[in-house]
Order: sequence, then structure tokens, then C-alpha cells
Amino acid sequence: MKKTLLILTLLVSSYGAFAQKNTSQSYIEQFKDNAIQIMHQTGIPASIILGIAMHESGNGNSTIAKHLNNQFGVKGGGGAVFYKNNKKVRSAYKKYDSILDSFDDFARIITERQQLGRISDELTQYDYVKWVKGIQKSGYASSKKWAAQVLGIIHKYQLNDLDQTPPNAQAQTAEVTPQTADLKK
Repeated sequence: MKKTLLILTLLVSSYGAFAQKNTSQSYIEQFKDNAIQIMHQTGIPASIILGIAMHESGNGNSTIAKHLNNQFGVKGGGGAVFYKNNKKVRSAYKKYDSILDSFDDFARIITERQQLGRISDELTQYDYVKWVKGIQKSGYASSKKWAAQVLGIIHKYQLNDLDQTPPNAQAQTAEVTPQTADLKK
């Protein structure tokens, strides 16, 4: 009886560990390098990529994030089908082969769609506040609170630190020090 109880307890605890949800910190750690890589390729701030993914997918815990690898709530793709609680679910959301495919498609959407592409042409990777507001104005999200919610996530987890200081900003700061100011006189 004791062995059966012990085995049952171990099974329940291992199931609990397996079924744990992603936390904000675990999600950031898991995907920050991918977001930084996409930032260098596209100019979209890593803070924007992670902040929107965290908001839209509930840190990867939403139904569409789990079943469709869709981290950004992107619709389309012919109506994906998945099973939840042994029931067939038809979804208007796009299905991806991997989470990273979802990240790449989000970057493609932001840089190639006409109303969003202008944002990537006008802003740098260091203007994350303007990025969020521009994405909302372009119609990406219908909620009036969306930009404030994404900015709240970015600020809470200091995701803007991932956007790095521009190389020329460091050089300009180094040029105007008290020692170099005296040398220029």
C-alpha cells in the first residue's frame, strides 16, 4: 500500500511539473536571443518582439500558442485545426511548424505589410515606444489599451535593455568628456 501511494504521489508531482505554465522570466530567457537576432536582421526592437509575444500569447500559455505555435495572434492560413480536450477545434489563427517560425512571420508582417512597413522605414530599433504606438495605429490590435499593456510588459521586465545602445551614441559620449573638452580648446 505504501509503495502504491508513493508511486501515485510521484506520478502526480511529475505531472504537475510537466504541466507548469511558462512564467514571464522563463519566456524571456527562452526567446530573448531569437528576438535580438531578429532585431539585427530587421531593425524591429527586441523589446517589441518579446513584449508583443508575451502579451498576445500569455507567455506562450494561450491555447493558440500551445496548439498552433502562434505567439502573436496572427490570423489566416486557411483555418487551422487542433484538438483540445479530445474535441476538434477549427481556428481562424495561423498555424506554425515552430515557435521560431511564428517570430519570423511576425517580423515579415511588420516589415512587409504596407501600413506596417512604413513604421520600419521611419523608426530605428531604439524607438520602442514609437514602434508600439505605430503598430497599434496601423490596426494590428483593436483594443485601445493594447499599446499601454505592451509598454507595461516592456517596462516591467526592462525588455528595452535588449535593444542596446547605438554604437555611435557611445562614441559621441566618449568624445565629449572633460579631458577631451580641454584638449579641444
